[in-house]
Amino acid sequence: MKEISLLPENLLRMPSVIAVNDWYIRSFQEILEFEKKDPNPETLEIFCSELVKIRNRHSDVVETMAQGVLELKESHDVDTHTEHSIQYFLDRFYMSRISIRMLINQHTLIFGGQLENAPGPNRSKYIGCIDTQCDVVSVIRDAFENARFLCDQYYLASPDLIINEAKNNDEEDFTNIVYVPSHLYHMLFELFKNSMRAVMEYHNSSNEFPPITVAVSKGKEDVCIKMSDLGGGIPRSTTDHLFKYMYSTAPQPSKSDAHTVPLAGYGYGLPISRLYARYFHGDLVLLSCEGYGTDAVIYMKALSNEANELLPIFNKTTSKFYKTTVQTGDWSNQSAHIGDRQISTGCKKHQLPQSAQEALTRAL
Repeated sequence: MKEISLLPENLLRMPSVIAVNDWYIRSFQEILEFEKKDPNPETLEIFCSELVKIRNRHSDVVETMAQGVLELKESHDVDTHTEHSIQYFLDRFYMSRISIRMLINQHTLIFGGQLENAPGPNRSKYIGCIDTQCDVVSVIRDAFENARFLCDQYYLASPDLIINEAKNNDEEDFTNIVYVPSHLYHMLFELFKNSMRAVMEYHNSSNEFPPITVAVSKGKEDVCIKMSDLGGGIPRSTTDHLFKYMYSTAPQPSKSDAHTVPLAGYGYGLPISRLYARYFHGDLVLLSCEGYGTDAVIYMKALSNEANELLPIFNKTTSKFYKTTVQTGDWSNQSAHIGDRQISTGCKKHQLPQSAQEALTRAL
């Protein structure tokens, strides 16, 4: 909440951002009611039901904050510094949200009686929402089938799936790891949607669509999932933008589609998927060959004792970031910045005389 207040004034005035801020204020006030209450069974039961109510209230935070950013883009010119501030904030904001929801899910599942009543034959292997024997291949298949269902709706066809497991002789069930299946599913579902869209649109003139290949491997440090498609790849100039919240290659979803799952739209799929990977000290990396295809690699920690939470810390350094202007580039290909009329020499910047500026502009 303190970090939200550091956002650019224009963004804070957007209706959707005001709504999100109000949700957090209200939820914080409700949680504070329990600070000094006696922790008896009745209070703990009420606390669990309050947590469920808060979780439901915040279920649309990602979409609502995304709508707030769209409202800003539609009503104001967004400069580079504002864009950097928004990117920095949203990475931290959504990472905190992942952690808060993880805590709420753990508490309600373990202490709210939801775990005993949950369906499924293997609930004993769960600790809250953590699966101590998470079957990676099974999650891959689930995410693929659900993404394929969407793809079939949009394109009336879809690519097939090939899974390659790099099995070691001494580990038959090596793809069973300690993880949160819903986090892994989210990452895979987003990647499958992107790959399917690329394959279908790149091969739209033919009736044959090359399959999406997923390789799973486990080393001493990392469990890796590599998803490869032949969807024509991504230009290198575009790759840098794919993890930016204010960028999407797909048309924005209409407000009438608020309760449906679009195949693409806000452009938040990849950056938030990367946050899910980084939350337990993993990562998500894209490698693309334009004109051929794209590889996406999810890294997860093989050892659960190394998979600690990675959380943003709010301190004085945080507030300084929002006030710091974007540094002027100090490499040769800076013709785009020539309007600044500045040449960087070491740590100092010198203003050129008008005549020299004109001569330099002509020469460039």
